Amino acid sequence: MRAALLASYHSPLELTELPEPQPERAGDVVVRVGGAGVCATDLHSIDGWMEEAGVRPPRVLGHENAGWVEAVGEGVSSVRVGDPVVVYPAYSCGLCLPCRRGDDMRCVNGRFTGLSADGGFAEHLLTTERSLVKLAPGIDPADVAPHADAGITAYHAVRKVCHLARPGSVSVVIGIGGLGHIGLQLLRELGSGTVVAIDADERCRRLADELGADHVAGAGQVVEAARDLTGGRGADVVIDFVGSSSTHADSLAALARGGTYSVVGYGGTLSAPSISLVANEQSVVANLVGTWPDLYELLELHSAGKVVLRTERHHLEEVNDVLEMLRRGEVFGRAVLVPG
Repeated sequence: MRAALLASYHSPLELTELPEPQPERAGDVVVRVGGAGVCATDLHSIDGWMEEAGVRPPRVLGHENAGWVEAVGEGVSSVRVGDPVVVYPAYSCGLCLPCRRGDDMRCVNGRFTGLSADGGFAEHLLTTERSLVKLAPGIDPADVAPHADAGITAYHAVRKVCHLARPGSVSVVIGIGGLGHIGLQLLRELGSGTVVAIDADERCRRLADELGADHVAGAGQVVEAARDLTGGRGADVVIDFVGSSSTHADSLAALARGGTYSVVGYGGTLSAPSISLVANEQSVVANLVGTWPDLYELLELHSAGKVVLRTERHHLEEVNDVLEMLRRGEVFGRAVLVPG
């Protein structure tokens, strides 16, 4: 099969022929890839940042995958050959304590597609029955592949704070990019208050307006927008999909007393006097990917037309060009690689 292989760090992916995976154990499923989302984590893997997550070259990257069931192993009963599916990226055993609590993201026996196991920058990938979510009729797998990571990360973050977005509240979403444009819609759908969208890119601000933001402002206007809309009180919720040192500082400065700062993007340094957090009873919450139920529920919203995913398609052979576009910030929404 054709695949894009990370043969060594700091190098372009190599387009090569690899053996097609086969079901080897009970519960194994081979998926014919219909679309694989391209993520900043793929850049981090190439740059050698993801060894702690299990990346060891040679590795086929790609953790946002959807397609069709191609072959099944012994005992598989919930899917059949030909079924359209999205692949939840985390392998989970179902037996450890985190799995039994429904926290399969922290399975003690887990692996992660495209990081510690070969992923979907290929024509086929090997996964397990536990990782699959069947798609509703009429949905093209390539149109929803990025929900496997970008979507559930946004959903996981919003679900933690949506109860705080009550009528009369003000929530701020920083970064209306690949994750943020999903998070904005989810906050609108699951919450009930005013939603403010912040982005440096005019295209993203226009997108935020199209997707139902109540107010839109440019980068650097987080504090001003939050204070102006609340008579100086500040935002009840800030969800930061950028995660730079400047957005950390702005988010904390924009919070109301009792407010919650939800961090999704990373790369900056978060620094806050503990006396300020305690005196104002503010909370800081971090987020990483999500659970299988998060993916299931998000796909239900997508199927109902309540969440729109903006994507652009590219051929698998263009993978290195797409990665460079992503590195330069030229991808609008999410890029999806399509084999063949």
